[in-house]
Amino acid sequence: MLKIDLVFLTLAAACLLCGVSLGISMGMRHDFALAPVHAHVNLVGWASLALYGLTYRAYPALQQSVWAKVHLVLSGVSGPLFPLGIYYAIFADNSLITTITAPMWWLGALVFLASLVRLLLKREPKPA
Repeated sequence: MLKIDLVFLTLAAACLLCGVSLGISMGMRHDFALAPVHAHVNLVGWASLALYGLTYRAYPALQQSVWAKVHLVLSGVSGPLFPLGIYYAIFADNSLITTITAPMWWLGALVFLASLVRLLLKREPKPA
């Protein structure tokens, strides 16, 4: 079985390392042109993906749904690529990656919300 919680947490940790490295590099160079990329790596990549992973860990029933896999594909792909798209939008004046990944990220968040609502409304079987 795919451990969706651990996949999200691993992606989050990779984004954390990238975000911290970028922040250190910007600070050492006193060049903060990549601040929007840094912010999105940390917020979309590290914080959001980690919270997704921790939520799946706290509520294992969420991982049983096909929607969890859909969420992983949408957010797991767009989370790390969205900040890369911001980089290209800033320095190459090319917003194609951002144009694709921003809606993917939004759809992933929507699927996550729908999964939580579905779990909230799920009726528990009555004890015999």
